[in-house]
Amino acid sequence: MKLWRREHHDSASRRRPRSRRRLVAATATATASLALAAGACGGSAAPATTASAARPNIVFILTDDLSWNLVTDQIAPHITALERQGETFDHYFVTDSLCCPSRSSIFTGLLPHDTKVETNLSPDGGYGKFQQEGLAGRTFAVALQAAGYQTSMLGKYLNGYGDPTITPTTGPVPRGWSDWHVSNTTGYAELNFDQNDNGVVRHYAGQDNYGVDVLNADAQAFIRRSAGKPFALEVATYAPHQPYTPAPRNADDFPGLTEPRDPSFNTNNTDAPAWLGQRAPLAPSVLTNLDQAYRERAQAVESVDKLVGDTEATLAAEHLLDNTYFVFSSDNGYHLGQHRLVRGKQTAFDTDIRVPLIVTGPGVPHGRVISQVAQNVDLYPTFTDLAGATPARPVDGRSLVPLLRPATEPPSWRTIALVEHFGQASDPADPDHEPGGSNPTTYEAIRISAPHLAHFDGPVEAVYVEYNDSKHEIEYYDITKDPYEINNVAGALTGAQRAELHTVLAGLGNCHTQAACAAAGLPI
Repeated sequence: MKLWRREHHDSASRRRPRSRRRLVAATATATASLALAAGACGGSAAPATTASAARPNIVFILTDDLSWNLVTDQIAPHITALERQGETFDHYFVTDSLCCPSRSSIFTGLLPHDTKVETNLSPDGGYGKFQQEGLAGRTFAVALQAAGYQTSMLGKYLNGYGDPTITPTTGPVPRGWSDWHVSNTTGYAELNFDQNDNGVVRHYAGQDNYGVDVLNADAQAFIRRSAGKPFALEVATYAPHQPYTPAPRNADDFPGLTEPRDPSFNTNNTDAPAWLGQRAPLAPSVLTNLDQAYRERAQAVESVDKLVGDTEATLAAEHLLDNTYFVFSSDNGYHLGQHRLVRGKQTAFDTDIRVPLIVTGPGVPHGRVISQVAQNVDLYPTFTDLAGATPARPVDGRSLVPLLRPATEPPSWRTIALVEHFGQASDPADPDHEPGGSNPTTYEAIRISAPHLAHFDGPVEAVYVEYNDSKHEIEYYDITKDPYEINNVAGALTGAQRAELHTVLAGLGNCHTQAACAAAGLPI
């Protein structure tokens, strides 16, 4: 399989990576092979032959708002090296391109219609809704801790945690976590923030306490303390979320770097839905601000890249690389100027829903691209599978472990991903509120990468969107012909095609178990 190189100034090679991509890697050599057997819907791992192979470590780095166009050799050399050392999932989509719904899916393996976490703020989202639904008691940390793992959560948890002032009461340590270093809304600033450190609230002031660097130090300390015992570590950075604050040492990097100008940049869509409409060209001052934002985002990613490199170095020094799975991802993507949207992330465009997922570890082939459709609901069952832990039930996602193993015959797998989005995040208190109409109205969408559908000729690479508004508008972008999703051709669909797409969308939107959701995703 040809691996496409993504270069910052080559928009074609940057966007084409739907059938390419390098991969993650936190494991230099994969010498310990796991005897993992997973059923068609991702069952638990079979017992391995040695204790070390049966109980691998898991390092999960989750960034905030990281778009694929920031993962370049220039900006993030350690992250791109991971791609060469492991597997990259180039059809990995989030269940909602918004922080709390996405993170709730990661923690629990449930789609938003099952977590009931719809937005970032109470009463229908955020930390409050997560607590109300009892989800804190069924995260992957709870399952792994029950299986004997040391667990650490660092950085960003869920919006509303510890707000407006973090105390052990407003920001307690949830079940399942052995080690806890988590901030509240102040963490977005990266400088002068408050954090709950295992029940003790501390204020981190001054240029020497840059947020990602503080998390980096905590991560390396946890790994060293846990050496000899199985552990699972999540480092959830606020970077590169706005205000896009870089580490002071990186504040002058990449002079002249600009947001890539792909064909959708500053371009109106044809037959756009009402919320998107026809927009005036972005003013020169706006374009200057977008370029500055992209440059600052790149600078912020440099500290994340250092976190990746430092973590690999610590694992190597502790002789843990060969028995550690390293997973790198983002909670959602981000747009800056595409479709004449100034900035944001809540659309069904690939800029927002398609994010990095890179995995390295024991037995994971180097430099391989995985084209099967994966989602963030798959991380929970993957982590419990790798650890031999007992997952909570139900779960909507499916373990990715079968895809981490070389196989002559890949397993039957979904070809369609579900995306659910609720409302426009119009509350100014929401860190993801974007003024100026950049946020879409409520919708459900399916992202398709299928060799065939009943009423379509040939393979289908597309996104289909239904809006829950008075007009009941729909979108359909044929990504094979229109990779930048500019031309809405929903009006050209036949009645049979529209009925088929609606039926698939409804089936996924109403699935509630792993088996049902796998079947609704039209596996092959």
